[in-house]
Amino acid sequence: MMNARQQKTKDLIIAYIGGGSRGWAWGLMADLALDREICGTVRLYDIDRPAAERNRIIGGRFSADPAAASRWTYEVSDSLEEALTGADFAVISILPGTFEEMRSDVHLPERVGVYQPVGDTVGPGGFMRAIRTVPMFVTIAEAVRDYAPDAWVINYTNPMSLCVRTLYEVFPAIRAFGCCHEVFGTQELLCAMLRSEEGVPDVRRQDLYTTVTGINHFTWITRASWKTVDLMPLYARFAEKYRETGYEENPGKNWMNSHFNCAHRVKFDLFLRYGAIAAAGDRHLAEFTAPEYTADPGTVREWKFSLTGVDWRVKDLQDRLKRSDDLISGRERPSLKPSGEEGHLLLKALLGLGDRISNVNLPNQGQIPNLPLGAVVETNALFGRDRIEPIHAGPAPAGIVPLLARHVLNQENTLAAALRCDRKLGFSTFMNDPQMARVKAADARALFDDMLENQRKYLPRAWFS
Repeated sequence: MMNARQQKTKDLIIAYIGGGSRGWAWGLMADLALDREICGTVRLYDIDRPAAERNRIIGGRFSADPAAASRWTYEVSDSLEEALTGADFAVISILPGTFEEMRSDVHLPERVGVYQPVGDTVGPGGFMRAIRTVPMFVTIAEAVRDYAPDAWVINYTNPMSLCVRTLYEVFPAIRAFGCCHEVFGTQELLCAMLRSEEGVPDVRRQDLYTTVTGINHFTWITRASWKTVDLMPLYARFAEKYRETGYEENPGKNWMNSHFNCAHRVKFDLFLRYGAIAAAGDRHLAEFTAPEYTADPGTVREWKFSLTGVDWRVKDLQDRLKRSDDLISGRERPSLKPSGEEGHLLLKALLGLGDRISNVNLPNQGQIPNLPLGAVVETNALFGRDRIEPIHAGPAPAGIVPLLARHVLNQENTLAAALRCDRKLGFSTFMNDPQMARVKAADARALFDDMLENQRKYLPRAWFS
């Protein structure tokens, strides 16, 4: 006899909050369609209902494709209550605000000489994005508490650490974790190193063992091996060899052709300083340190990564909207290729369909003993049937702890400021980010006031009273 959970693997309910997504949603649709072990219903909820309706049609096309291995039903929900009631899983992938708020986040600080490659996690842009995102996640956490308290919740929204931290602050019993693919890219770099420097063919990132520690977008690998080979000495030679020129395995996909590629010079520089492998894209890593990598656009180019401007994001959205039209009309067939994300694989592990280890964002239960308990950290965790067990990463390296701790405490203060609408704490936290180190207090105050004003329609009135 099958138990209830085994039966549900053939009749799952997934609530997708942000169901009009034109990136993460399509990737999940492909992953679900390709997996023959699970099927069920995806409920799409989005404040932009027409976008969710379009994804309902697109999801149906993914599921009906002849190459699909399983069939999924896609529905649009009118409320969080409708989407979540009875759900086994909830996926959160929202855009907090519009591109106009993002334009303020990313570009307004340039007037005081602060250049942000991404502007969604730390720095003045990350702070402002968090301030408007926290109230949204308070609402989501309350809805999960009220309508789906036993559901597993997977977050993809940035700022990742604060989004997950808010969920637990509001509903401590929530079963939530955050997924990010940045570590995967560094694991792929280690594979490229083995291929190009050591002549090892056909190595995959899944063949590596890596100990992951840190916080989202400022993650570090402190141990790495392939079979019996310790990769840390190899990486030391690799970093030294390419510290000035950078490294790109495929010249056709170099950093000048994509906002998301880099030549890894920031990674190499950080390794040579601290002895651990910085495990995120350079454009993220550069935002967590003093602004030596981002002093101005010329400096960014010297380090061989890009500033991801909002104009590019607007153009990218236009391209996605056209693709959405093509998928709905049938001019384009769904691309049934694995997304490269692990969300649906972790979902399966939680169902009991095979244990899995992956790097995820969870409250610190001691997996990094020299960072504050309860703060959201990123380490490996073991996923199994109805359980997540964080894997002890050991103390973060002594030289890195001050860098991590500053951001962890800033994030805790950001959450407190957001929940209390505390303008004084908000400004001191805003100023305590290393990217603001060279900004005069009067200029910083004017910037803070202007950036906060640009969030007005998303914030409680208490911020302005």
